[in-house]
Amino acid sequence: MRVPTGKKAPTIGILALQGAYEAHARMLSQLGADCLWVRTAADLQGIDGLVLPGGESSTMLHHLQQTPQLYAALQEFVTTKPCLGTCAGLILLAQAVLPQQPSLGALAVTVQRNAYGRQRDSHITSAQTSLAGGPLEAVFIRAPRITALSPEVQVLADCDGTPVLVQQGQVMGCSFHPELGADSRVHAYWLNGF
Repeated sequence: MRVPTGKKAPTIGILALQGAYEAHARMLSQLGADCLWVRTAADLQGIDGLVLPGGESSTMLHHLQQTPQLYAALQEFVTTKPCLGTCAGLILLAQAVLPQQPSLGALAVTVQRNAYGRQRDSHITSAQTSLAGGPLEAVFIRAPRITALSPEVQVLADCDGTPVLVQQGQVMGCSFHPELGADSRVHAYWLNGF
């Protein structure tokens, strides 16, 4: 699914401090979106939505705390515009993180960092989903587990009954890495909301 012909392509910012931001740009570009790197508060101006990629949440948080203007701008942005957080990006968007660390608090979930194991425990599995097209390929790399969610959070996919893809209004969070596989449905569904 691509951005429909005749419809303006959305401009998507991708937080490019660390992690798998280039893979998101490739997938979003294939779907017809225009992508820009976000590294400063000024980079958030004029974009339609934001992707917070997978990577190392504590490293990203350290970078954000070193640039308070960007951190403050992100805190405002995630409450007003569409956002997609994958793996570490989900951790940054969550309201509560275990073990405890600061977050942007835009998504009413609690996540447990590295709950699916260490790097050697990385794996690919299938997630049952309400998205059209059957099960989703789910690439887990030191992934967070969603351990609690508020009633306003909709579960879009799960693995063995555990939510792995959720949505609250215009904010989506994903425990796995949809950008590392060939299935673009998570990104396409998110873009369809623009």
